[in-house]
Amino acid sequence: MKGLIIENISNLYKVKSDKKIYDATARGKFKQEGVTPLVGDIVDFDLLENRNEIEAVITNIKPRTSELKRPKVANITQIIFMISTKNPKPDLLMLDKQLAYAEYLKIKPAIIINKTDLSDTYKHIQEIYSNIGYKTIATNAKEKIGTDEVKEILKNKISAFSGNSGVGKSTTINAIFGTGITAEGEISHKNKKGKNTTTSVKLYEVDSNSYIVDTPGFANFELSEIESKDLENYFIDLKPYIQNCEFVGCTHIKEQNCGIKHALEDGKISQERYQNYCKIYLELKDKEERKW
Repeated sequence: MKGLIIENISNLYKVKSDKKIYDATARGKFKQEGVTPLVGDIVDFDLLENRNEIEAVITNIKPRTSELKRPKVANITQIIFMISTKNPKPDLLMLDKQLAYAEYLKIKPAIIINKTDLSDTYKHIQEIYSNIGYKTIATNAKEKIGTDEVKEILKNKISAFSGNSGVGKSTTINAIFGTGITAEGEISHKNKKGKNTTTSVKLYEVDSNSYIVDTPGFANFELSEIESKDLENYFIDLKPYIQNCEFVGCTHIKEQNCGIKHALEDGKISQERYQNYCKIYLELKDKEERKW
């Protein structure tokens, strides 16, 4: 039989096939081959004759069109990065790392800025990323403000919601479905950091051609797959000005006659985005040097 993995908790999987959901495990061969089935995988599976709690075993994983390590999801077509205006405060350095990673994976990104009732800083953030060309939606998920626009960008896509704990992923997903299908997050009043409440990776069906993935929040994000010298290619607002650099291999940090720096001076590039590019470049460079 053929199905779609819609949920994974530890080594147990829920596989959807012909509107039925089966509890399954994976064949031992996957572990031997160093392969792990992921939410979003299209798989072949066999039903077990003597079914108890486990009804099926996954025998084969179909080729993937995409794969994310964090969150661990396969075959998605869109990543929706969520930040909040406050509690927790917006982390644009993290967002820029995530956007660079999405560009590297060639998966379409979108941005949701939630909790617009707490601060008007979202206007400036929305302007920065909308000007670059990213779909950016301002929401107040608790009041269901902006959630209809979110529903529109979900159509005919498999979308992963990703962002730090507490930004409102679960609240937004609940608003989209109109019911409490995910655990609501709480904000620690002591340290204002999100408490992670989502315990599994799960795919929800919005309609027959649309799915979303709710995933555990994460505090750190590493760009280990991207080399420092290639980072410029994944900042889409910087990329057009590389050709104006005097030197091949320009880092756009120390060099004087730099096309990106000139564009920055002319107001064609956001100061925040450029500063984050520099921070990420230096982080990657430092890791590369320490590797040796």
